[in-house]
Amino acid sequence: MGRAYQNRKESMAKTSASKSKIYGKYGKEIYVVAKSGGFDPAGNLALRSIIERAKRDQVPAHVIEKAIDKARGGGGEDYSIARYEGFGPGSCMVIVECLTDNPNRTFGDVRQCFNKTNSKLGTQGVVSHLFDHSLILAFKGDEEAVLEALMAGDVDVTDIESEDGKITVFAPHTEYAKAKQALASAFGDIDYEVDEIQFIPQTYVQLAGEDAATFDKFMTLLEDVDDVQNVYHNVES
Repeated sequence: MGRAYQNRKESMAKTSASKSKIYGKYGKEIYVVAKSGGFDPAGNLALRSIIERAKRDQVPAHVIEKAIDKARGGGGEDYSIARYEGFGPGSCMVIVECLTDNPNRTFGDVRQCFNKTNSKLGTQGVVSHLFDHSLILAFKGDEEAVLEALMAGDVDVTDIESEDGKITVFAPHTEYAKAKQALASAFGDIDYEVDEIQFIPQTYVQLAGEDAATFDKFMTLLEDVDDVQNVYHNVES
């Protein structure tokens, strides 16, 4: 079906100017997931996924271990998810996902990014209903066998693609644990190229000229905000 998706377009490992910022973002995410779901990656699928992603982005083992140890120790920061939505340059749609220990600070920082690029920060839900909140799993395999395993596991698959031996599975984000367990039961350990939950736009726009330049500035400003974890949008690259 040729369905495009936003595979961390603003990849932390590739676009952040400072390695310490990359490590900090991963450390925060690992800390939150470990604290809420358990410290053992074998029993916490979300934690295992983040650790594998961090390793692919060359985050050192000691950074990962420090974040888990911090969560195991109790105390520490009390982070919460903050999600902001609005319209960026050229009326593109944007969702900004944050982890914050100070919502007022984070809101101010994100709002400033919108204001500096003549973008419009909206209320919750203003654009998210035009995105699919999806699980995306990409790995090498056989489409028929993968689909059979997912069906046997009663996974609500919304789409599956096969190209050059790589399978990409799309499902509602609520199916994450069920899908991972079904695939593990059928195929054992899988080397996932993508193992994420993302907001996928239902429609795309193309930007040119001044809008494209302002959009690039907008993305850079958001990436420089320490609390920003992910940015999703419907701009076609």
